[in-house]
Amino acid sequence: MSDSVAADPDEHLTDGWEPDAPETDTVVRQCVLAHADWATIAAEAKGRPWRRTDRWAGAYAGDRGAFTNMVILLRPPRGEDDLAEVLGEVADLVPAPAPYLLLSPFPTPDLTSHGLARVGHPPLMLRPAGPGPAQDADVREVTDADTLAVAERLLVEAYPMPEAEPLTAGDVLSPALLGGPMRFWLGYLDDEPVAVSAAVCTRGLSLVTYVAALPAARGRGVGGGVTWAATLADPEGPAILVASDDGRPVYERLGYLALERWTAWLRPGA
Repeated sequence: MSDSVAADPDEHLTDGWEPDAPETDTVVRQCVLAHADWATIAAEAKGRPWRRTDRWAGAYAGDRGAFTNMVILLRPPRGEDDLAEVLGEVADLVPAPAPYLLLSPFPTPDLTSHGLARVGHPPLMLRPAGPGPAQDADVREVTDADTLAVAERLLVEAYPMPEAEPLTAGDVLSPALLGGPMRFWLGYLDDEPVAVSAAVCTRGLSLVTYVAALPAARGRGVGGGVTWAATLADPEGPAILVASDDGRPVYERLGYLALERWTAWLRPGA
């Protein structure tokens, strides 16, 4: 007769998403917390409202732009009522008709009844620290407000969104971000800026974001060059990003590995 072990109903079995769980409990947890930092760092630099709870983090960084206001879930939803409470709190922070993007690293029910539309299941990718392919693109780090304004204009041009009102200067980036945990790069062809990238150095990771290239510059190496610069923002640590399926091959050539897919929901603006 074999012994059996019965679970103690009063014993807490960690799932790794408790507020006091170590941030390095899993690589995915580090990635989630890094994205939460990105959302709040950018809003705080602009003097905009942001909020962080045990369940979610997000910011009300602007009134326009589908990706201006980011929200991320910090632990798995514990039922539909729990998720509905979270969405109510988000709506209090980001009032309609301003849009927001909700990133969920966890399975969620259908959220269309809450006014959100599912826009994809983007892959979370990681590149371990270490040397990589040589890059010969002309890439320069952004260090002043005037050049940051150029980066912002390029970002808006490279990712045109069907907004009721076009994005304007300061809607995405703020000079207050310079000198902090976010860094920015521009890629040039014939001395003209054609590509942009950024990295948030936090949680021992370089979170690569805002990667964009003008259509005429695509396939000419400059997009990979700015991505590589952001990847090496902290050369001692890994780099992470949430990719599009179109961009995934570019990142794989730089040594990125797909860890899992997240879910992206959008509450569209007016």
